[in-house]
Amino acid sequence: MQVRARRDQGAEDEALGRIMYDAIHHGPSQYSAAERQAWLPAPNAGDGWRARLSAQQVWVAHDGTGPVGFMTLDGDYIDLAFVAAGWQGKGVFKALFARVEAAAQGHRRLWTHASLMAQPAFLAVGFHVIRQENVTRNGEVLRRAEMEKMLA
Repeated sequence: MQVRARRDQGAEDEALGRIMYDAIHHGPSQYSAAERQAWLPAPNAGDGWRARLSAQQVWVAHDGTGPVGFMTLDGDYIDLAFVAAGWQGKGVFKALFARVEAAAQGHRRLWTHASLMAQPAFLAVGFHVIRQENVTRNGEVLRRAEMEKMLA
């Protein structure tokens, strides 16, 4: 598997939106179907999605046929971290995080808001929970955690 960084916007943006949707809707989840639908009712696409990605550093994992996961960094904040359902548990998250952590040198810490689905992956690479939170999306309350990892 290959992981590469990119900042420019290209044809992969919509594929990344589909990966996010697939991870939320088809990966193992502690969220109900209604909560997953409220979180992301359709794959991200379009100008707003392109602008969100272009404002951050983006790392994309490829399997030789196309993207299978991605992670984004905005300063010291990991905004997005998603792996396609069929690729979860195969080291994609760790490979992406290794690139993000290397790029974050000079920062005191990395932090994120992690879904229930993502918390185990973040814990496995050294993050700890700062606080549990509830956020409301489209009438559903979603549980998540603010997490951080101190950097050397």
